[in-house]
Amino acid sequence: MRRGRVYAFANQKGGVGKTTTAVNLASAVAQLGYKVLVVDSDPQGNASSGLGVNVAEMEHHLYHCYMNEAAAGEAIRQVGGSGNLYVLPTHIDLIGVEVELVSTVKRERFLSEMLEPLKDSYDFLFVDCPPSLGLLTINALTASDAVVIPLQCEYFALEGLSQLVRTIRLVKNSYNPTLTIEGIVLTMYDRRNRLTHQVAKEVKQHFKKEVFEAVIPRNVRLSECPSHGQTIHAYDKRSVGALSYLNLGREFVQNQKDRGVL
Repeated sequence: MRRGRVYAFANQKGGVGKTTTAVNLASAVAQLGYKVLVVDSDPQGNASSGLGVNVAEMEHHLYHCYMNEAAAGEAIRQVGGSGNLYVLPTHIDLIGVEVELVSTVKRERFLSEMLEPLKDSYDFLFVDCPPSLGLLTINALTASDAVVIPLQCEYFALEGLSQLVRTIRLVKNSYNPTLTIEGIVLTMYDRRNRLTHQVAKEVKQHFKKEVFEAVIPRNVRLSECPSHGQTIHAYDKRSVGALSYLNLGREFVQNQKDRGVL
């Protein structure tokens, strides 16, 4: 039986569309018929609220799983209106994990061990990382088969990218020898902006085939849907944002098929 694969959505720079991409790519892949679990590993909890989870109603969340107070399966919730999309939500308490685990043996492998039993139940597990390169992100990279990097089309984003790549290389050498970069997603893409084209050209020259063909444009609907606790496909399936993520989902799935993963 084929086991589910884990993908970390990482970028230490905030505001690049990381959570938006994790949530809406998951939604697109779920619509294509695959069972997807979003693991919200960012203490801000934006993926959880964006998928309709009310923090006040959570009995268990990711922090409890890290502290061995609950199994991951006990905290998972099905996303309303979708038969294939699930979320392992989080809480601001998760911020304490980096302090509480700092002196623990194998502290970088907690998430890996937590997700291992879930791989039989899902086709894909998408881990939304915090905008930092701390212990939570190291745990996500150690647990993952590959990394998806959302990249805003602006100059400063390129500077942060090289730092993230160094961290991925460090984790690969130290903890997870099979870790790869699944692809870079160009977000907030504005075809009218010369800088957008310059950034896209430079990224493609350096990373070549690791850059997804599908790009995510700036779209008001993408900004609105999290406040309604919905994915873009539930909020406005005809919007440019929804269609863009569906295209990205098709490309993502095809890449898995081409590699023999599916």
